[in-house]
Amino acid sequence: MSVVTVQLGQCGNQIGFEVFDALYSDSHCPQGLCSKRENETYQASSKERFFSEEENGVPIARAVLVDMEPKVINQTLSKAAQSGQWKYAQHSCFCQKEGSGNNWAYGYSVHGPRHEESIMNLIQKEVEKCDSLSGFFIIMSMAGGTGSGLGAFVTQNLQDQYSNSLKMNQIIWPYGTGEVIVQNYNSVLTLSHLYRSSDALLVHENDAVHKICAKLMNIKQISFSDINQVLAHQLGSVFQPTYSVEGSCHYRRNPLGDLMENLVPHPEFKMLGIRNIPQMSENSLTYSTFTWAGLLKHLRQMLISNSKMEEGINWQVRPPLPGLPTLGKVSLNRELHFNTSIANLVILRGKDVHSADLGGFKDPALYTSWLEPIDAFNVWKTQRAFSKYEKSAALVSNSQFLLKPLDTIVGKAWNMFASKAYIHQYTKFGIEEEDFLDSFTLLEQVVASYCNL
Repeated sequence: MSVVTVQLGQCGNQIGFEVFDALYSDSHCPQGLCSKRENETYQASSKERFFSEEENGVPIARAVLVDMEPKVINQTLSKAAQSGQWKYAQHSCFCQKEGSGNNWAYGYSVHGPRHEESIMNLIQKEVEKCDSLSGFFIIMSMAGGTGSGLGAFVTQNLQDQYSNSLKMNQIIWPYGTGEVIVQNYNSVLTLSHLYRSSDALLVHENDAVHKICAKLMNIKQISFSDINQVLAHQLGSVFQPTYSVEGSCHYRRNPLGDLMENLVPHPEFKMLGIRNIPQMSENSLTYSTFTWAGLLKHLRQMLISNSKMEEGINWQVRPPLPGLPTLGKVSLNRELHFNTSIANLVILRGKDVHSADLGGFKDPALYTSWLEPIDAFNVWKTQRAFSKYEKSAALVSNSQFLLKPLDTIVGKAWNMFASKAYIHQYTKFGIEEEDFLDSFTLLEQVVASYCNL
């Protein structure tokens, strides 16, 4: 089954390019550490998901590119074409001459309705090329105007027109220090609208990915391209094919459906995060060896201590003891910053994958009381290595990991709203104070729900 990717705004288009590039490079990587036949099956499965039939032998990304300024889309198209390995379809782009000026309301209320028909027609053409549609993967940021405002509008339209297809939004959480003065408003409006129309929000925090670039990849001058490559690596490690069941050689057919089924048991909880291990520069990789026991011990501690990378993990954090009354558990979790999960999915790729022991992730203390570990935890595997790593693990988690950043963004936006700062820039494009209040109410409910796990 195929996934149609919708790349929105500058951020969405730049990340989208890196994602397709990572998927193509991995599936054509000579070091797959598996038999030729298995490698060919893996390649075919990956291609069916993300690329359509070749044109002159070059695979075409199943994607629609949307931006309100032409510069980034032109750069993205030419980078893909220059790679000579894959490209975007000639008529899969929509761009205009004027941006959204970092104003969510302008993207949502002006660009959205004005260009709805053109954008939805492009998406429909892409859908018609799929033999069978798994769903939509929508890449966007929250801080600006086009990715966030137009992104929320397009997602809502996809929900109306393709109500039976799954929608997963990959959203980039802005730097805490802020790139845009109204980024907290834009973020609150984006999140609240997506919560109503998307099936899952896969969140990457810029601050966390920046740290990975600095500490694990040893990059001195970090560019957006470096950050996007780390993001693409993480997404590839989740979306590339894995076996459908233990011991089988058949790959999963429905990546989005399987992800949602494993990770989103209730529509109130749809925030997902990714952690990867190992992640390092190629130079360091040459001198490193890994065991499954070591990787999984670190990954489990990263989960429960809410650490985004394996460096600087807090090993003091322990799961609460069984038998503690719920209230005691809550205050203890706050003190220790224990990260309670609703559901976790571990994806293992590489050598001796069947020998990995995942018992540590089946501990009931890691999960909310209303789901049994047998329902809350899943594992996907393949012996085919990912990228250049002999062994690698990815964890996709629906947990309390975003509580603090979400609470902070809602708090900052509320303080600005209480003093009516910049509100006029939104009301003049039809977003009323009432819309802001609805958004605050919805997100405060989300914070409360995750808090009470």
